[in-house]
Amino acid sequence: MATKPKIAIIVSSTRPTRFADIPTAWIKAQAEARDDLTVEVLDLRDYPMPFFAEVASNAWAPTQDPVAVKWQKKLAEYDGYIFVLAEYNRSITAVLKNALDQAYVEWAKKPFGAIGYGSMGAANAIGHLQNIGVELQMVPTRHNVRIGGSDFFRVHPGFGGSGNLADIEAGILPAAKGMLDDVVWWANATKAARG
Repeated sequence: MATKPKIAIIVSSTRPTRFADIPTAWIKAQAEARDDLTVEVLDLRDYPMPFFAEVASNAWAPTQDPVAVKWQKKLAEYDGYIFVLAEYNRSITAVLKNALDQAYVEWAKKPFGAIGYGSMGAANAIGHLQNIGVELQMVPTRHNVRIGGSDFFRVHPGFGGSGNLADIEAGILPAAKGMLDDVVWWANATKAARG
């Protein structure tokens, strides 16, 4: 019997006032309710990497920075990824872009989905992440979770919201199921192909 794919949930914001912890806990609970994957949260706060300054990507030259090497080794443990994605000025966070740039070999030929949030549901950030992922030879999922508009303000405590995604769960649960289904299917397919 094949082992369940191991998926990392990557928290893409390191701000002290971030909203990310709320959707991270929610998507982790959705994933843990399933029996076809295992998940672990990776917080970029725990990997304070400098801006990418290596000679080249680790596809071409060994990485020198010890925190980036630690990041690469951790990423290598997983069969796929779910990004908890804040949208800043119509794109992904700088800390996430840097984290993506600090690895290459470890991302390649693995799937990823996203749970994005922002006034527009992180639509631009998810699109940018998908383009970056393709360049890293990753497989972006079609289905992703978008928390935007009035739903975003309804649950964001910084704007007087409840801080509870249960208040909007009926609207985002189908997307979460679709994204998790996609991540699991592609994780199994790419894991077999890599093997």
